Amino acid sequence: MTRLRLAASAVAVAASVAVSAASGAGPSGGTIVFSATSATVPVEQLYSVTTSGAGLKQLTTGRFSSAAPAFSPNGRRIAFERNGVGILAMNVDGSGLRRLTTNPRDSFPAWSPDGRQIVFARAAGSRWEPYIVPATGGRPRALWKAPPAGRPTWTTTGLLIASGGDLLKIDTGTGRVLKYYDADVDPIWGLNTVVASPSVSMLTFVGSRDPIPGDKECGEGACQRFGLYLENLLSSKKAPRLIVKDGGPAGFAPDGKRLVYAVRGKLFIRSVATGATTLVPTRTAVPAYTGPPTWH
Repeated sequence: MTRLRLAASAVAVAASVAVSAASGAGPSGGTIVFSATSATVPVEQLYSVTTSGAGLKQLTTGRFSSAAPAFSPNGRRIAFERNGVGILAMNVDGSGLRRLTTNPRDSFPAWSPDGRQIVFARAAGSRWEPYIVPATGGRPRALWKAPPAGRPTWTTTGLLIASGGDLLKIDTGTGRVLKYYDADVDPIWGLNTVVASPSVSMLTFVGSRDPIPGDKECGEGACQRFGLYLENLLSSKKAPRLIVKDGGPAGFAPDGKRLVYAVRGKLFIRSVATGATTLVPTRTAVPAYTGPPTWH
């Protein structure tokens, strides 16, 4: 599975999409953790900020990039991937760092609902497979019956993986497929950016979109363009809907009613119901596109 690295596009977010918090998009509180760079921190690191933009804090440092953060269910710990190192976990203030895996390509951690285990994706030749490791560290175990896996999501509904353009629920002991959701995920670009809502009624992913007519930026052919998609799994049509051109991967709010994502170096919160958005100020930190932000 190719790791997605989206480049910022010259296409601006439509002004009609960006509205003030007074229009109904405003967050009700909480903390967001996201990967970002800055003028003094060229390697992507994790930052935390409140939904109002207050309290910006850099949580990780070092020469290796950190991405794909995930809050524990109680909000006290954050698991994340460190490129070239593996899966790590830390306290919400960046202290108490612990390395959980040693495979340098381990990616996309997600916590079990009871906070005792973490699922992640591990490269195995040309495919990626789901593994589970104790949240306190230990020997990871493979879910050997699982099909090739994209980014996992673990909710009270079950352990979910993206695979073959669909969303699947798998057994936490063996990886055996328990349910197909008949989703429509971009099978090339979308698998490592899929995030399901807490109720598994919706999912979001980054996928390809139609090229811009007359675009010659990449030479003779039009450039590959991407966008953020939202899909209603309860709808009979289930067709993914492009909601943000050139937007990065999104994370759901704990209530499943809002999304948080980066676009053109800025962090936004969006109401799922109305599409109204509000900017989350991140000052010197420039949000990256390498993984969805996490919200608690």
